[in-house]
Amino acid sequence: MAVSNAVNGPVRGSLTVQCRYEPGWETYKKWWCRGANWDNCRILVKTNGSGEKAKGNQVSIQDNQKMHTFTVTMEELRWNDADTYWCGIEKSGTDLGVKVKVTIDP
Repeated sequence: MAVSNAVNGPVRGSLTVQCRYEPGWETYKKWWCRGANWDNCRILVKTNGSGEKAKGNQVSIQDNQKMHTFTVTMEELRWNDADTYWCGIEKSGTDLGVKVKVTIDP
């Protein structure tokens, strides 16, 4: 999975993160997770394995299965949203994931 490893957005604004994946993973659930440690990060939003948009609290995720990309949007950003996050794909065994550093601009 490839992604921009660092993204930033303005306070009270929004940001989007593009998470790409290989063909073959289209119908798997995609998720967005917060926390420095992959093992115990907190999943904020997860797709149901379709192209339908899934919404969490100030965060949404949409999987474009034709383009093999899922997009995470974080809205109404606050200072304390700056953290390490992960794009992930749920599968049996260990999930696939990639780290993304989020910073908030003044």
